[in-house]
Amino acid sequence: MAEEALAKARGRSLSAFRGEAEQEWKAPFYFIQGADPQFGLMKAYAIGDCSSGGDEWDQELKLTEQAVQAINRLDPKPKFFVICGDLVHGMPGTPWREAQTRDLENVLKGLSRDIPVVFVSGNHDLGNSPTPETIEEYCRQWGDDYFAFWAGGVFFLVLNSQLYFDHSKCPEQKQAQDQWLDKQLAVAGKRACKHAVVFQHIPLFLQAPDEDHDYFNLERSVRQELMDKFRQAGIKAVFSGHYHRNAGGSYKDLEMVVSSAIGCQLGEDTHGLRVVVVTAEKIVHRYYSLDQLNNQGIEKDLMDLMKPN
Repeated sequence: MAEEALAKARGRSLSAFRGEAEQEWKAPFYFIQGADPQFGLMKAYAIGDCSSGGDEWDQELKLTEQAVQAINRLDPKPKFFVICGDLVHGMPGTPWREAQTRDLENVLKGLSRDIPVVFVSGNHDLGNSPTPETIEEYCRQWGDDYFAFWAGGVFFLVLNSQLYFDHSKCPEQKQAQDQWLDKQLAVAGKRACKHAVVFQHIPLFLQAPDEDHDYFNLERSVRQELMDKFRQAGIKAVFSGHYHRNAGGSYKDLEMVVSSAIGCQLGEDTHGLRVVVVTAEKIVHRYYSLDQLNNQGIEKDLMDLMKPN
């Protein structure tokens, strides 16, 4: 089988980070988090019909090219680049989805081959009410919808958050992820990892753990169950997208980080990426506009963030 140009998760793991060496802490590192390139949304939003697939995505394509260029120029290089869902705007079975997917993959192939891409599934990737068929389609194209990997001595979990939002059409897939997640959280709780981190598309919450449920967060009882499980296992932070604005907060010692979009903005934030620095003592992060990352060095920021407490 030919090697994929973009290494994608298979067998619930990521080949780029296989091996016991990645389970050992050696030194501080950083990774880049992006979210919602969502090819097609900007046109759909501009005409006031976000339910359409969006028949133009030149703006998103250019913004994602700018993101790739910004990541490639960083020195030292990030450990990986994670995209927290809504890769394209066209829902499963809609026009333009195939072309949007092809264009996004071609742009991402421009990323330096020594910077792995971590794909996280979003509601537009799977459908608001995913089915076994839409999940299978996503997995063929982008890799597993949930998986775990070790990188630099840190344990990372990637979840299919749509199964927590609406699993009415795929209850068996929801049950399978639940069982798998419990096993992975047991690993996180028992292993002496420096940190454990979760990536998902839909945030647990936007500002406060007890806020009301709406389109942009998880239902309160589901949210509470996950927050308690994560805390018990020692998860330090959950990184997500979906909101197209920066947001977040804390539930006790669990941090919820919501990053704005590479593509369409629904608030006052700029198209950007989040730089996440991991040291032995802490996980710290800053959101940068694409212009900032391309036009000014952030090496000093990285050095400052990597300093011990």
